[in-house]
Parts: sequence; C-alpha cells; structure tokens
Amino acid sequence: MESLLPIIIQIVTGVIGGQAVGAAVKQAAMGQVTKLLAGGIGGIAGGQILGSLLGGAAADPATASAMSGMLSNVIGGAGGGAILTAIVGAVMGAMKK
Repeated sequence: MESLLPIIIQIVTGVIGGQAVGAAVKQAAMGQVTKLLAGGIGGIAGGQILGSLLGGAAADPATASAMSGMLSNVIGGAGGGAILTAIVGAVMGAMKK
C-alpha cells in the first residue's frame, strides 16, 4: 500500500490540475474523458519527475521525509496534469482548424 499511495495521489491531483486547465482554456474544446486521461497521465509523469529530482534532498526524520514526499507528489501531480492537458488541448485545437 505504501508504494500505491503516491501513484493515487499523483493521479487525483493530476486530474484536478487537468480539470482546472480545461476549464480555464475554453477554446480547446476537449471532452471530459480527454481531460481526465491527460490529467491522470500527466499527474503520474509530473509526480515521478519531481520526485526523482527532489528524492535525495530531504534527510532528517521519517515524518519530514514522508511529508516532503507527499508534497512533491501533490505539486508534481497537479503541475504535470495541468501541463499535459494544456498540450493535448493545444494539439486538439490545432487539429480542428
């Protein structure tokens, strides 16, 4: 369960970030499924990238390390989901023209 929790956090925050970008960018008319998939996939990718970049930085107690790991999952997931959803929206918008 410990290895599954970061992935779940990354997916959920990626979907949230993707939905936020999808709502903000109205001209890229994407369906809900597209926003959910792009947000979830981007959340996993962003969380993994940020986690690997910040992985060796924290060292003190286990709770501080766990909190920094969870925070990096949340930030990386939301950012990755938002970025990938924006890219997919731009590509879909360009394809419609």
